[in-house]
Amino acid sequence: MSNDKHYYIYVLLTENNTYYCGYTDDVNKRFEKHKQGIGAKYTKSHKPLKVVYSKEFKTKSEAMKAESKFKALRRFQKDDIIKGYLTLEEL
Repeated sequence: MSNDKHYYIYVLLTENNTYYCGYTDDVNKRFEKHKQGIGAKYTKSHKPLKVVYSKEFKTKSEAMKAESKFKALRRFQKDDIIKGYLTLEEL
């Protein structure tokens, strides 16, 4: 039995120019939850404007590890990943 479900990390830009990073199996559905104020505590008080980055992974574990790695980066590194200058794997 093959598992066709994929997981993603995603990064939202908020109205106060901060990033929120999370993981999900459906980026668009999750973004809608954030916009409704029910996605996460952070995005309830920091209104999400748009998805600025997403990356697909084969397993939930891989996505969770990538999310943790992204969150540990400094802002300029996050910017470089979002702009496509670097990948998470390069850091």
